Parts: sequence; C-alpha cells; structure tokens
Amino acid sequence: MIDPEFTSRLHSEYNIEFKNHNLLETALTHSSYANEHQELNIDDYERLEFLGDAVLELTISEFLFKSFPDIAEGNLTRLRSAIVCTASFSRFSREVGIDKYIQLGKGEEKQGARNRDSLLEDVFEAFNGALYLDQGQAKVVEFLEKVVFPKIEAGEFSDKSDNKTLLQEKLQKDGSVDIEYRVISETGHEHEKKFSIGLVVNGKMIAQSEGNSKKSAEESAAKIALNKLNLN
Repeated sequence: MIDPEFTSRLHSEYNIEFKNHNLLETALTHSSYANEHQELNIDDYERLEFLGDAVLELTISEFLFKSFPDIAEGNLTRLRSAIVCTASFSRFSREVGIDKYIQLGKGEEKQGARNRDSLLEDVFEAFNGALYLDQGQAKVVEFLEKVVFPKIEAGEFSDKSDNKTLLQEKLQKDGSVDIEYRVISETGHEHEKKFSIGLVVNGKMIAQSEGNSKKSAEESAAKIALNKLNLN
C-alpha cells in the first residue's frame, strides 16, 4: 500500500495523480518486499524499470535535440549520458522523495538499500515507466519539465563527459573499430551484485574493471582504456 503522503505530494508538487494505483505501487516495490509478502500477490519494479529506461532516454534525447540545435551529435551524446546515469537519476529520486517510499524487504532495509544509488536509479526509471503506461509520454515530459529539464538548461551537466562515448569517438575516428563490453563475472546477492567487465577492442581485451552495475563497470573500463591508450 502506497503511503497517501506520497500520492498527495505527487499531486501537489508535480500535478500527478495515477489512474492505476497498482502501477505506482509496482514501481516502488523491490523484489525483496514482494517475496516477503507473497500473500499480497504484487509485482516488483523490474519490468517497469526496463520500460522507463527507454522512455527516459527517448524523452531526454528529444528535449536535447530540440533545445540545442547547434550542438554536434557527439556532444549531444555525451550530454545525454551525463543526465541518463546512476548519479543523476538517484539524485532526482531523492529530490522527488521517491527514496522514502520504496517498499523494501527487512533484510534489504537493514543493509541500507534505501540509500543505494543504483536502486534509486532503477526506481526512478520504473516510476517513469509506470507514469508512461498510466498517462502517456506527454505526462512524463510534464514531470521532467519540473525535475530534470531546468537543470539541463542551467548547464548542470555541460562539463560532464561520457568515457564510453569518448573512447568510441577516439578509436573510430579513422574507421570502424569493433568495441565490445563483456561480462566476465557477476558476484554477490541478486540486488548487491558486483560486475566485472572486460573491454574488448578488435578481439583484444585492453581493460577490465568492476562496478555495482554494468553501466558503472563499463564506464570505468572505458576510462581505464582512455588513460592506457593516452586518448584523453
């Protein structure tokens, strides 16, 4: 059951009132909570996260495309990557107050999952996926106009770079190069995994790194490769 305080805040601050409250509840439900309360027959956020990730990337891409007509494709890609990342999405989650209302199992709560950036990123994506299903992309845009777009216009992300995109641009400036990020290993519990990623260029592994998510491990591997190859 979603705390009425949160639905009231969504309505008063963001003009959001879910028609299907089950979507909102699912977006805020961690698998540990669903497993501990099987009698409630509720789903966790993971499928909505998948959808929300795509919705956010498309919506933010469209905003950048229309708002910055003079910025080249490579710079637009780096700008988008600085926005669509764990640090940014977890920050937005906290600003909206989503972190306070995630439904967690007792074990995850004790381990501090509520403050875990990777979890807050996932739930922010799930929330937007739920909002998209409930009221369409226009409502997602309206929400982002309050939470994300003003920060972009204020230049908060302009100095950030995306190591993966930068590496790709540097390696492919003279022609096509095969770049692959391979998962070498996954360790830890389901929602506390460590990923080891190998960066393979034209069949040769040139860097390896670890992270709490595939995205962060890939970004770290790309940064190592840039330094190793003196490309930054």
